[in-house]
Parts: sequence; structure tokens; C-alpha cells
Amino acid sequence: MKSLKALVLVVFILGALWGMQAASAKVSYTYSGVLVKPAPGVPAVTTPGGTITLTPQKGVQITGLGIISILHGPYKLSIVGTDSAGEIEAKVPEDVVPGDYFLIVNTSNGQTIIPNGLYVMAKLPTVLNIAQVSDTHITSGAKVGYVCGNYFQRDIFKIAQYCSNPIPLHSAVAADSAYTYWAMNPNASIIINTGDDVDTAGDYAGYMVMLHIMERTALAGKPILNIKGNHDDPPTVFTKLIGPRYFYDTIGRFLIIGLDSRGDEGHPSMAQLEWMENVLENHKGYTVIVLVHHPFWYKASLGKYGGYVNGSAFNDTSWNRLLNLVTWYWSGGPNHPTANIARRFLEDVEKYNITLIMSGHIHNDKTVIYTDPEGHVHWFATLTATGAPDKETNPPSKPGRKPTWYGSNLITVYLNGTVKMTPVMKEFGTLFGNFTSLPVPQRFIVFRHHGPDGTAVEFINEYKPASGPVVFSVPEGAGIDPSATNLTYKLIGERTIGGVHYVLLNITVPLGKWQIVFSKGKDTQKPQLTVAYTLPSKPRPGVSTKVYIMASDNIGIRDLYARIYDGNGHVVSYKKMSLFPAEPTSGKENNKYYVVQLPALNKSNYEVKFIAVDFYGNKAVKTLNFNFAPTSSSSSSTTSTSSTSSSSSSTSSSSSSSSSSSTSSTSSSSSSSTSSSSSSSSTSSSSPSSSSSPSSTPSSSSSKGGWHICGPAAIIALAALPLLLRKRK
Repeated sequence: MKSLKALVLVVFILGALWGMQAASAKVSYTYSGVLVKPAPGVPAVTTPGGTITLTPQKGVQITGLGIISILHGPYKLSIVGTDSAGEIEAKVPEDVVPGDYFLIVNTSNGQTIIPNGLYVMAKLPTVLNIAQVSDTHITSGAKVGYVCGNYFQRDIFKIAQYCSNPIPLHSAVAADSAYTYWAMNPNASIIINTGDDVDTAGDYAGYMVMLHIMERTALAGKPILNIKGNHDDPPTVFTKLIGPRYFYDTIGRFLIIGLDSRGDEGHPSMAQLEWMENVLENHKGYTVIVLVHHPFWYKASLGKYGGYVNGSAFNDTSWNRLLNLVTWYWSGGPNHPTANIARRFLEDVEKYNITLIMSGHIHNDKTVIYTDPEGHVHWFATLTATGAPDKETNPPSKPGRKPTWYGSNLITVYLNGTVKMTPVMKEFGTLFGNFTSLPVPQRFIVFRHHGPDGTAVEFINEYKPASGPVVFSVPEGAGIDPSATNLTYKLIGERTIGGVHYVLLNITVPLGKWQIVFSKGKDTQKPQLTVAYTLPSKPRPGVSTKVYIMASDNIGIRDLYARIYDGNGHVVSYKKMSLFPAEPTSGKENNKYYVVQLPALNKSNYEVKFIAVDFYGNKAVKTLNFNFAPTSSSSSSTTSTSSTSSSSSSTSSSSSSSSSSSTSSTSSSSSSSTSSSSSSSSTSSSSPSSSSSPSSTPSSSSSKGGWHICGPAAIIALAALPLLLRKRK
């Protein structure tokens, strides 16, 4: 009995020790649990052998610090002191290799990993090349625009009159594409996001998408600064995952100040300006850059397109004239109730010779060059939206408007205060106008796909050839499959950090479509494809239909689209478009839910094929029949489904219909498939019937694998789609 008690005691002690070990091994990416700064959106910056300052959260006891990247480290940072305010000074090793690092913070509660936590410069810079992005508006929901060559529209049926194969561009894909491009570009030394990181301030999943983008960018070696915008307000999640509301950072002798223009206020508080003035007093002799989401100027010498402004906020007469040029965001409205804040800010611009003020918010480009009485030149650079599709289209939506659909800029700042926008000048021949930005991501798009057996990434490059480092997160054990990859690449390194396996490649992306595939072996599995429901729930002639589908793959789906066939088997087109792309309903990286928008159809019978093709050419097909002209024996039109599938090595059918064998061709090859017809008795001939009804009544197909299509009585929230599918199973 005593031995049994002793054994129980030993087991209990071992269990307790194991529990403590597990607790100490706990890993978190929530920087705000341990630090106020640095943060993923505000790195500490130093040189080899230099020191950095960390501000811990109240009550947090830091027991150790380290840094790591894919190629270098881990390095241990030495804590050399703590001041009366609790700020910690830490020393970076002399032998650290310059680059961007994840910061590792150890406390008694576990380990916190902070992407982009430390940027180590080889030497102090004399010039900064800033890649500006703004208004990325990432969302875990749907936010899609459509691009095709020189065209951009917010409505797929509008772009159909210009283009036969539009690309649905989700705001999350747009943001990732821009960050990926500038991480590759050797001409950019830092990426700065001037606010509205996500579309909805409480979208935790959306911020996680942004955080993952920042992780890959930092591991590719490019430092990042992010400020908040009004869509990040209230900043509960922003300050939890991305960074503080306002901050300052020094990169050599460059001082970068990030301000919070808050939500509906549209400008910083007076207390913030006083804080900024204190920072400026303590950093005299620095070249100053200020980041603030809401732009200061409404118009200049060229009206609302920007231009030049001269004057002084210190002169009453001059200020009264200037006030009429200031946005209402800063002045508070037509009666200018917050003109004192606007004036104080412009006084600070003059007094401290602030070189560059970068903004976003208005989804338009605007550059204003302000010259004060001392002859000092101050640049105000406002960028259109990088990710959000709610900007002026191309062609424009109304006469007299100009498109604002691009979304990047590259701004060069010298220590002497000189500012240049060389790429914009080359592209447009001017700095001024509401369409003066670079076509990234619209002409350089990156689609990332993740599955349990691999990762696949597609590049669509219509801008210019690009070469540089790109980071991929892949499952353990997956490697590059040369047979499914057509990019030129060189493996630089790989490492698992925080439970995620990262691979760093140097790749070359020429013009055209390219792909790279990481897999655990040759893939022969076809994608999983399910038609979930339609809106309206009873499709009818003359009304466009949205079809919600679920699609997934063990590695990734390259092409997902629908084709419409009439009763004679002919492809149905809408304007120039005969291929109807599936649009993601979420910006999440593991999204499985899509919607296909079908145009209004005539009163006849149609067969809609939904086709999913993976990166190995394996194909899955689902068929939905719209019987708008039923036979006289049927009292109403019907809708039914059937399915076919094929792989790169074999062809199989789950219905009585036939299907052509799958190949590794692009989505346009699907037109060679013979159309499948449902074996259900409800299917009617192609000729209209006088007894047909304008609405359709769903009925299930008798073909194997088909299931009942039944839309809800009212519009179903997209968030309920997984529940519907789970209920069906």
C-alpha cells in the first residue's frame, strides 16, 4: 500500500513538472501580452552591437530576450539596464548578421514571438526608399473587385463588357500581393502602411491575415511600419496584434512618427500633438517623416488634384487663407471647430521642418508640396487604396472622373530633406493628380493556397519582371515539386519558427502566369466540390443568380469557375464573358467558400458546370440544371444537380453523364468537355414550353452524388454556410 502511494506521489510530481514545462513552452504571437513596444507594426531598429529599448506591459517580468530569422540565429540579447519607468535596454550581439528578425520574449508565462520585432541595419542609412501601401482593408468576409489588363470594376457584369476572363481580387489577396512585391523589390528599403489595415476594427481573423502577411514579409528581410486608420478604430484588436495607437521610431538619423487620427474625428488630439512636439524636441537634427491616416490638404494649386501651396501657419492672414485649403477632417467641418488643431500641426511642420507627411483614407492619390516662408519644402503624399475595391473604376463610373484603382508608391527621402517619387514621374510624367500611383497589386497578383499535403502559389505578372526573396509557409515534409513548378527559383533556407515551417526562396517572376508547388508527393486527389445553395433560392428567368459553393483541395485549387450551356449544348456568354469565375467569400487563408455570379438567363433550359482544377490538373465537376422551360407534364421549372470528377491519371463519373478526361490545362480547356445531362425525370427539353413558370422549384437529381438544392426562405448569412454543410452531412 505504501509503495502504491509512493508511486502515485511520483506520478503526481512528474505530472506537475511536465505541466510546468508545458506552460513554460507556451508560445504566443500576441505581442501586447508582454510589450507595448516594439511590435509587429513598429520594430526596434539598431546596428550590430547596438542597443534597443523595450517597454514592457505593467506587471510583466521579462526573463530573457532573443532574435531569430530563417537564416540566422537564434541570438541572445543581453539586458543591460532598466530605467525608473520600467523600460528595458537590451544589447544586440556584435556578430549579428544584419536583417529583419522575429523578437523572442521569454517570461514566466511562456514565450512570445514578435514578427518584425527587430531590424538590424548594416550601417546607418543616408536615404530611405519607402514603399507605401494604404487602406488594405483586409477582411475575413467578402470584399472583391475585378481586374483584367487595363480594366477594373466593382461589378463583374460591368467588367464583362471589356474582358472575357476577369480576375476576382479580394482585398486580402491584394494586400499580400503588394507586400510580396515590395519585399522582392531591392529598391524598397521599408514598407509603410498608412492605415485601415482591416475593413472592420473588430475583425480578429482579418488582423490575423495581416499578421501572417507581415510575418512572411519580415522573414523575406523587409522591415514594416503600420499605423491605424479609422477602420481600425476602436483599436482594441489593432493594439493587441499589430502595434500601438501612436509611436515614434528612428532609423539612423531618420525619425518616423506615427499618429492616430482616430475614427470620426479625422485628426489627432491636441495631447498627441503635444506628445509629438516633445519627441521632436528630443530629436533635433533628424530628418522627420510623419504618418497619419487622414490627409491634411483638401486642395492646392491644381484644386483637388494637389499641387503647390505657399504660406505660414504662424501668420494670421496667411492662415485664414490656408484654412480654406485644409480638409474638414482636420478643421472639423465647414465652421472649422478644430482649426486650432490643424493650425498647431502645420506650425509644427514648419517649426520642426517636417520633410514628409504620408496619408491615405480618401482612396485617391494626391500630392501637395507646401513651402514655408523660410523656403523649406514639405511633402504631403496621400495614396489611394491598396486593397479596397471601393475606389474609382477604369473606365470611370461617371464622366469627368479619373480612375484611382492602382495602389502603391515608392518615395525616396534623403537626409538633407530632398524627396523624390521617381517611378511615378516615369509612369505619369507628373506628381499631381488623383491617379498617380503604381499598378501594384493590380498588375502583380499572388494567390497563395494551403492544404494538409502542400502549398501552391500562383503569380500573375502583367507589370514588369520581378526577382527577389519570397517566403512560403509549408507543411512539414513538403518540398518543391519541379514537375508542377515553372518558376526559376533558388533555395536560400528554411526553418520552423513557432510551429510554422517557412521556406525562403529567391525567385524570378517573368511576365505571364507562373506557379510553384510544395508537396509531399505527386498529387492524384481531385478537389472536393459541393454546390451549397443559390440566391434567390428559386432561380428564375431574367434574374441573375448567385451560386454558393464549397471547394477545397489537399494542396490548392488553381482554377475555379462555371460555364453555362444551353439546351443544345452551346456555351452561353454574357457580353465578352463565357467563363464565370468563383469569388472567395472570405479573406482567410484557409477559405473554402466561394460564390459564382451567373447572369440573368432567358426562359429556356440550361446546364451550369462548376469546375475545380488543382495544380496537378486533377478536376472535379458539379452540374446544376436550370429548367426554366419544363415539359407540359411538369407544372413548374426545376433545378437539379449532378457531379462528375476526373484526375490527371484517370476519369470517373458519379452520374449518368460523360466527362472528358482531365488535363493540366488552364480553365479555358474545360470547353472541350461534353455537357452532362441529369438523369432526373424533371429535366426538360431545350425548347420553351407555354406552361413554364417564371420561377423554378428545386428538385434533387437521381444521379449518384447529387443532393437536394434548397435555398433558405430568406437571404442566408454567409457565415451560416459551414453549418448548412455540416447539417447536410
